[in-house]
Amino acid sequence: MTSFTLLLADNLSLTEICNGTYSAKRVSGVNPLNDGESYSQISPDRKKILKMSFRNGEQTAVLFDADNVKGHTSISSIDGYQMSPNETHILIRTNTRQIYRHSHTATYYIYNVKNRTLAPLSEGGPQEAPLWSRDGNMVAFVREGNLFLVKLLFNNSESQITKDGKFNEVINGKPDWVNEEEFSTNRSFDFNEDNTMLAWIRYDEKDVPLFNFPLYKGLSPEKEEYAEYPGTYGYKYPVAGASNSKVSVHSFDIKSRVIRQMQLPLDPDGYVPRIQFTNDPEKLLVLTQDRHQDRLDIYVANPRSTECRLIVRDQAERYITEEPYKNLSLHNGGFVLMSERSGFCHLYLYDFNGTMKRQLTSGNYVVTDYYGYDEKTGMVFYGSNEESPLRRAVYKRDIKGKVTKLSSQVGTNNAIWSKGMKYYMNVYSNIDTPPVTTLCDANGKVLKTLEDNKALTEKLAGKNLGKREFFTFKTQDGVELNGYMVKPSDFNPSKKYPVVMYQYSGPGSQQVVDSWYTGNMGGMLYEQYLCQNGFVCVCVDGRGTGGRGREFEQCTYLRLGQIESSDQVEAAMYLGTLPYVDKAHIGIWGWSFGGFNTLMSMSEGRAVFYAGVAVAPPTNWRYYDTVYTERFMRTPGENGTGYDNSPISRASNLSGHLLICHGLADDNVHFRNVAEYTEALVQADKDFRELTYTNRNHGISGGNTRNHLFRQITNHFKQWL
Repeated sequence: MTSFTLLLADNLSLTEICNGTYSAKRVSGVNPLNDGESYSQISPDRKKILKMSFRNGEQTAVLFDADNVKGHTSISSIDGYQMSPNETHILIRTNTRQIYRHSHTATYYIYNVKNRTLAPLSEGGPQEAPLWSRDGNMVAFVREGNLFLVKLLFNNSESQITKDGKFNEVINGKPDWVNEEEFSTNRSFDFNEDNTMLAWIRYDEKDVPLFNFPLYKGLSPEKEEYAEYPGTYGYKYPVAGASNSKVSVHSFDIKSRVIRQMQLPLDPDGYVPRIQFTNDPEKLLVLTQDRHQDRLDIYVANPRSTECRLIVRDQAERYITEEPYKNLSLHNGGFVLMSERSGFCHLYLYDFNGTMKRQLTSGNYVVTDYYGYDEKTGMVFYGSNEESPLRRAVYKRDIKGKVTKLSSQVGTNNAIWSKGMKYYMNVYSNIDTPPVTTLCDANGKVLKTLEDNKALTEKLAGKNLGKREFFTFKTQDGVELNGYMVKPSDFNPSKKYPVVMYQYSGPGSQQVVDSWYTGNMGGMLYEQYLCQNGFVCVCVDGRGTGGRGREFEQCTYLRLGQIESSDQVEAAMYLGTLPYVDKAHIGIWGWSFGGFNTLMSMSEGRAVFYAGVAVAPPTNWRYYDTVYTERFMRTPGENGTGYDNSPISRASNLSGHLLICHGLADDNVHFRNVAEYTEALVQADKDFRELTYTNRNHGISGGNTRNHLFRQITNHFKQWL
């Protein structure tokens, strides 16, 4: 009896895994400061913004204290903040309300660091995506599709720049749903260098089809307005092949209040993923893509004359990913551009005339992060997977091509550099080690450890955690794939174990990496929980995933799901050859694209999966958005055959016991996908189980939702495997 009690105490609790009991600690809200020696961070109680030394990690000042401000305005805690460029003021974010993945409304306050006074940014309602002017004397923001300007030197006077913004019709300065989701941004405006002009992207979405989904009263939170009758939420969502927003770029002369439209030679159905002013107030960089997204053009626009001049064109055979504009970095003489033109993602240095000065990195590896460029020395700082597709390290490369690895720990390293590139904050982890945050100098020497997550390590040390390990195998076609495996703590190689395979498989994604955040919940803790229930857990990154270069990633072009599902089937067949695997009881599951590929794999034709769980899956790419889907598939009109090969068309081939789960308020992958797919299963006379979650979005969380969902996933595999 005593030993049985101890065994229970040593096991992980699903409730604790889901509620964050085992979450790793991170240093929050880090912002490098102008002196090159300091950074700011939010205190653990989220009431203060602290000034810290990069050299020794010591606190040198308190920049903001919610309990020590002057005047009648007060706040209880900080959701986020933005330092003004001159660091005399801070924008304090409170009352944050999420809209979509990257966007939110909030109540912002302007804090005077010297006087300790706090004033509302605006009294006219919540704000979105505020930005300081480069002299720190103005803030622009978006409200209800319009741009507003607040001038600090005129007693925070507020003026409205645009007046045509209207929900589901016109948006100024912030992207519509699809541009936000697929171009990873929530702001589409910028100030110029001398603070005389503001430029923005305008999105005319009047011709974009409207999509509606129902909302119910629900719980956690409870929507009382729908207590008697359900409501609906309607927004503009362009499915593959449909009309997108018409985008244009405009400028606003702050003194004369004149608005101009740039003469941008954009395709009628083209995209503008980013705009950014250079250090020349008369030069605005405008990045555009054609609808196929196989061409990236960079223009220099004059915000006064409106003339646009093409300076760089990057053309790809298939498509260009998000990395070039997500990592675009400007300096005084030009900019650094990411490109896969060599077959691997590398860095290229350009001037503002479009002349490529030199290639900054090269080799058969992927640059994953761009950190900075020293104009005086020609040194470039970056992160890459040069050691292995599974790992990331921090590097610097001098003008002669000499490469120095700065991070010493083998696993995954990510850096935040000081202004001037003298120090960096490194966050390191691997599959066995929770994140360790250190301060380092520019040669990689560790100066201080800020957070080693020792408490989490000790908390997990008493649990029955199994061995985590990486492996490789070759498919029948001779393609080598990477995977990880977690075995029970009492693993017996002479026993036969059922296997649960988890995967995402989407273009450019990576699940098999040497990081604490590998697995579904960090630390592979959900996998460990399944192992404690008698399973072996496995994940394999098939073809189409990232970290191994353009050809490996883009071989799935125009046929999403075909190669990816074949590789998961091959992985299951390989596992079935291992002496400790029960090949008759292998399951598979995934979320979003992973849910899609679960369905494709269970209906691939080779019946290797006895059970599966698909969470929030796309089931026909005709139902998903333009930008993402067409990047990999082109339009249905151009690639009907590719679109026709879907879980719905494969419904009659479904093999194994299926559980399908979806949130009814999923703005990303609509419930429509499950509704149409399950109808196809019904008509094909296929059995399945279905779970829906009221008012939940693509993340299916809130209240007890996540705990309930994962219990159902676990019980499904326990029942059938």
